[in-house]
Amino acid sequence: MEYVKSLLLEPHSIEETGMSRAFLSDLALKTIYSVGELNGQAVAEQLRLPFSGVVEDALTFLKREQLVSITGSRGFDERAFRYSIASAGIERVREALNRSQYVGSAPVTLDAYQKVMRSQTIGGVVVSQEQVSEALSHLVVSSPMLMRIGPAVNSGRSIFLFGPPGNGKTVIARAMASMLGGEIYIPYAVEVDGHIIKVFDDLSHQPVEAVDQGASGLPEVGRLDRRWILIQRPIVVAGGELTLESLDLVYDDTSKYYEAPFQMKANAGMFLIDDFGRQQVRPRDLLNRWIVPLETRVDYLTLHTGKKIEIPFDQLIVFSTNIDPKALVDEAFLRRIRHKIEVANPTEREFYEIFKRVAAERDVPFDQEAFMYLLREYYLKVKRELRCVHPRDIVDQIVDIACYQGVEPALTKELIDQACKSYFVEL
Repeated sequence: MEYVKSLLLEPHSIEETGMSRAFLSDLALKTIYSVGELNGQAVAEQLRLPFSGVVEDALTFLKREQLVSITGSRGFDERAFRYSIASAGIERVREALNRSQYVGSAPVTLDAYQKVMRSQTIGGVVVSQEQVSEALSHLVVSSPMLMRIGPAVNSGRSIFLFGPPGNGKTVIARAMASMLGGEIYIPYAVEVDGHIIKVFDDLSHQPVEAVDQGASGLPEVGRLDRRWILIQRPIVVAGGELTLESLDLVYDDTSKYYEAPFQMKANAGMFLIDDFGRQQVRPRDLLNRWIVPLETRVDYLTLHTGKKIEIPFDQLIVFSTNIDPKALVDEAFLRRIRHKIEVANPTEREFYEIFKRVAAERDVPFDQEAFMYLLREYYLKVKRELRCVHPRDIVDQIVDIACYQGVEPALTKELIDQACKSYFVEL
């Protein structure tokens, strides 16, 4: 982490930001315009850049060009000067907004993004047997399964989870993500040839409590660049909404800036493709999209101008499906998936343990005889396969029925019959 911080030192000049004076001046102008009136320090806070030497320089340029006016001050320091758009600045801000309506943190360069993300590689994460057992302690998982999961996580590459529905593939994948642990820095946005790519996403990224980065507004040696935010290693989940288009830069014709695709938001973390095979695009087309990134650890994204940019493809990517793998993928693709893990139906012993745990969690007294009745009548006699999710669903049904009838939830034959007749449907 100390090495990463050495790459994130706060800039002390516009040149050190990697941005041009014109670009930062336009961003400051749009920021003032979006609020109506701001003091110098507030502009610096919005851009997450230091006032001295950076924002101060941009505001001086705007004043010299008569694009902003000083409307007052609540102090003697230039940070306290209040700025508004001057009449000559209206046309300039309209031109800037026509190019991009992005307002917020100043972006970082693509080069800086590449260096910092590669220095936080998921390949550096190593989990122990104890960590794997702890992360999956809330589940009933066999020892052989634990031995497959640990090495898969340590690979930091790709995992194919497959098996019947209702056996916890998604839950296991999320537990894998929790094993990764740690924190990384990501930028709020990245700039490429004047184009903005928004990276930070409230839904995908969980910020860590602010660390001491120095007193606000004071240029200190070693202060961290606030254009980067410290987050937990990300867990990005995509399901049926995943399309080929969402795996490239998403350009908004109205706002005129880009949203980073799923895999860019997941860098240095996990990208879980849930219910693989049920997307709106053919599985083989999606798989073909991943072949090169899985091999090279590099992905290429396309700007709407046609220019391609290179970004790290550094994440634990997990494909989870309940469809027969042979119907989804060919041998060439499976060869590129480092770990293939079947999440099979539970054994009777595992099913028993899951049922006991669920009953305890729901405050339903466990009854051995009633459980054997359930197993005999609704599984063995009808040759129904056991599923890990059944205990939770059946006990919840029992609780619902008991609540309606005004009785205490219990594992009785009567409540079991009612619950199972309501829950199971013969297709």
